[in-house]
Amino acid sequence: MNRTVRKLLALLGPLLLALLGGALFEGTASAVAPPAGQATRYTMTAFTNSSESNLYVYDSPDATGFTVQKGPAYTLPSGLIRDPSIFKHTDGYYYLTYTTNWTGNTIGFARSTDRVNWTFLYNHTIPISGLTRTWAPEWFIDTDGSVNVIVSLTAASTATHFTAYKITATNAALTTWYAPTQLSGIGPNYIDTFIVKVGSTYHAFTKNETTKYIEYATASCLTGPYTVRKTGDWAGFGDWVEGPALVQLDNGGWRIYYDGYRAGKYWYSDSYDNFATWSAPTEVPGLSGFIRHATVLKETVPGGVTLPTNATRSLRSVNYPDRYAVVRSDSLGYTDPVSTSSSTAVKQSATFTVVPGLADANCYSFRDFSGRYLRHWDFRVRFDSSNGTDTFNKDATYCARPGSASGSVRLESFNYPGRYLRHYNYALRVDPYQNTDTFRADSSFTVVSPWA
Repeated sequence: MNRTVRKLLALLGPLLLALLGGALFEGTASAVAPPAGQATRYTMTAFTNSSESNLYVYDSPDATGFTVQKGPAYTLPSGLIRDPSIFKHTDGYYYLTYTTNWTGNTIGFARSTDRVNWTFLYNHTIPISGLTRTWAPEWFIDTDGSVNVIVSLTAASTATHFTAYKITATNAALTTWYAPTQLSGIGPNYIDTFIVKVGSTYHAFTKNETTKYIEYATASCLTGPYTVRKTGDWAGFGDWVEGPALVQLDNGGWRIYYDGYRAGKYWYSDSYDNFATWSAPTEVPGLSGFIRHATVLKETVPGGVTLPTNATRSLRSVNYPDRYAVVRSDSLGYTDPVSTSSSTAVKQSATFTVVPGLADANCYSFRDFSGRYLRHWDFRVRFDSSNGTDTFNKDATYCARPGSASGSVRLESFNYPGRYLRHYNYALRVDPYQNTDTFRADSSFTVVSPWA
């Protein structure tokens, strides 16, 4: 982040943050990356532009670069599987709920042991007389352990005037449900309501079917009354958007995914100030224009990439194996050739001490031979002495992800999720993930024995 921008943010606060849109906002992280031997996994379920009857399943280590696990992963014998929402229950199974058809009064349920192979369970009839459409069911697991589905219902003759309701499971097997309860304050004319709870507050993101904007409301009780806090294009998401779904990132921020259905794009945006302001929308790499109305499940699973800490190592480029990450005399980072015939100074420039991350001890920081840290500044990599600030600690922290080659690693920026350490024209940068083999190779390094 630019030094001048930082000063302006400190002086003007939230108003300027809202105007800047694309800036990342300082905040206190409440979540941490998984410890050694474990990894974060984000599972995405979606239907597609080409088929409303087929489920596609993807996963990602970073909530940005998703890889298809199976597609189609589940095809119904009849009906639709629109708006598929996934969660993992206490019984160890993954469950889907989804829209079964354009018209009617049912939602569907399916179950899986592995997220990719699904078994149909049943269609549940919503017991409200006169329903014409039953759309966009979304799981919500409350802090008391109750399993709920938030669903949009209407008795109108056309696809308008939806109202949000919740149904709550009456048993752990999820086979029976209490009668629906309307969410007071949301609707009519709202659809695709997605709720997260932070502390004692329920935060609802919901599409206004008239304006086609995603609006924001809060309540102290799941059923409301909700107070609509933000309307119009308050977050910079644009109009003609729907299907909001949120997940918390490892650094404590929140990411919203949503469907820009009119433009044929799929977007995400991040917030670090309790949903007040959001980063500039970014297309989901490789999936934008293909998926529709996804939800994302975050889990901690065995595995991941682990680096040795308090040990000296060198970082060798995967696609230029004669080149290593180095710090030059101008304090900037590059990938330069290093060999046994290189001078002692060159070998020292390619040698770093790997230490627990300054902002998150389950991630990593890299210290050069003079004690300076590898950090980003205006997305360029440089080496600076620590000033002890929260900003510096975040700039100098990177989380390890699997690289493009066996045994390699990619280093994701802690405070800019989705940006990776990579070389471009041999200069080291922190750039947004791209769904290309070139980017994956440029951002992959093998951690090897130190040159000095």
